[in-house]
Amino acid sequence: MGKSKTGIPRLLEIAGEKKGLLLLSGLLSSTSAVLMLVPFISVYFILAELLRHAASPGGIDRQAVIFWGLAALGGLILGLITSYCGIMCSHVAAFRIQYQLRITMTEHLGRLPLGYLNGTSTGAVKKTLEQNVDKVENFIAHQLPDIVSAMATTILMLGVMFWLSPPLAAACLLPVLLGIILQAVLMTSSRGQASVKQYHQSLENINASAVQYVRGMPAVKVFGQTVHSFRKFYRDMVSYRDYCLEYTDRFQNGYITFKTLLASLFLFILPVGVYLLSREPDNRSTAAVLLFFLIMAPGISAPLYKLLALASSTRDIGEGVRRMDELLAQQPVPEPLSPESPGSFEIEFSNVSFTYDESGEAAAALSHISFRAEQGQVTALVGPSGSGKSTVASLVPRFWDPQEGNIRIGGVDIRHMAVRELMDTVAFVFQESFLFYDTLYENIAVGKPGASRHEVEAAARAAQCDDFITRLPQGYDTLIGEGGVYLSGGEEQRIAVARAILKNSPVLVLDEATAFADPENEHQMQLALTELMRGKTVIVIAHRLSSIREAGQILVLRDGQIAEQGKHEGLLSQNGLYADMWRAYTGAGEWVMEKGGLEHEGTA
Repeated sequence: MGKSKTGIPRLLEIAGEKKGLLLLSGLLSSTSAVLMLVPFISVYFILAELLRHAASPGGIDRQAVIFWGLAALGGLILGLITSYCGIMCSHVAAFRIQYQLRITMTEHLGRLPLGYLNGTSTGAVKKTLEQNVDKVENFIAHQLPDIVSAMATTILMLGVMFWLSPPLAAACLLPVLLGIILQAVLMTSSRGQASVKQYHQSLENINASAVQYVRGMPAVKVFGQTVHSFRKFYRDMVSYRDYCLEYTDRFQNGYITFKTLLASLFLFILPVGVYLLSREPDNRSTAAVLLFFLIMAPGISAPLYKLLALASSTRDIGEGVRRMDELLAQQPVPEPLSPESPGSFEIEFSNVSFTYDESGEAAAALSHISFRAEQGQVTALVGPSGSGKSTVASLVPRFWDPQEGNIRIGGVDIRHMAVRELMDTVAFVFQESFLFYDTLYENIAVGKPGASRHEVEAAARAAQCDDFITRLPQGYDTLIGEGGVYLSGGEEQRIAVARAILKNSPVLVLDEATAFADPENEHQMQLALTELMRGKTVIVIAHRLSSIREAGQILVLRDGQIAEQGKHEGLLSQNGLYADMWRAYTGAGEWVMEKGGLEHEGTA
């Protein structure tokens, strides 16, 4: 297998689907570069004509001077037009590539297991999807035409220079080659490449810390803290500052030397030109050529500065493309070759073991779990924090796959079901509901894309949402989040339940869906959940034990294993872990707030 492409070749491979536009852009940019040199060439011929008749100005060919003057104007105008057309083509191609890249990566991200997102910072993913893709767009839209134009200009100018005077051309080329070699050594060195990786890593760290800082702003304000107190964010900013200073110190001498060489072309051209003139003092043609070189010398610097910017951005592009490829290389949840569909919807765990750290160093989150959740019945998961309740629930929709054992729905291993069908089969209501910055209507309609307005509103009524929605300024069309209203935790959870009702999946997983409901709303939440659970296979993670007294079966988990299993009354009679949890739960309700602090009603 050949070595996979990286950097600019990989970027051009990504851009291959728009190669027609890019080729047209390159052709137009090259044409523009040639046309933009016409004014310089015209100046040379005009100067040559003036020098030939310096002693007798009356002999100047006025028609030739006018011709070259018009040629200069025409070349400039046509060069600007073709440059504009080339840039338009590159922009159209860049925006289409940018769009396709984002669609490809977001769709791929949606197929990855949650384990990838848990092991990767939000800031790193955000930077890859936004900043790295934006740099690709900027490179294709702006820098790619500049590269073509700069290379065409440089090659053409050097060709003309060597045609006119090889010694003067060599004197002009010497500092250019020295500057390019110097920059190439600096940028291709291991230290230079390591600096680029460190730069991107520093940006990712700041992005991740910034997201956490903003999310933790309520705690920062409540405790009167500043950004200095948010140590990781502050440390990442200081690290980025120190890196930038170090980077500048490392490359400043080389960059200054390069700019000095390009700005000093006259110092190399003049001695050679004076020497040539001294050999033939009466040769006006040599004088005209020397004047041409003095005029053209600044012109060759401009495209070389563009090539320098290309060399600098090439490292950023290469690193950005590498990180995009790293994301695209992550293996999605595998699809079965011959998908199977379940005929019923009971869930069966058979000897399931799972660990989040596949290296084997961490303790197993679940160890040899086996149980059966019947269709039309509620199976409740209870246990101390960290006992594995959320892990059990998360394995049902294949947020992760177990390392041992299997999970079946209707007798079909969920790994043999098409991922799309599995997602349609299972509805998941998280403890912390996520709402988009959109209307309430669109937030509910997420549960069933293409649902009619009647279906959305019916789901909202079933979830006990209609009452508070109709009181909002624009009802179902009210924006929530940034630029709109904010909902309470209980209201957000009812919106999440409305989504699940609208989805109407036969399997339902609830991660303590009443966790944020206040006493006034808890009854409405219970009504909504009763409507949602009717006739379905339901797995509930319960923290409020009173909400699962009527469950068909209760699984008590401890240290990733099923410690007890049964119904409420039977588990109480065993006087084990569940009975202890029940006594602690009911006892907590007897504590009251007194002036001196918390007191138990039995001792007050």
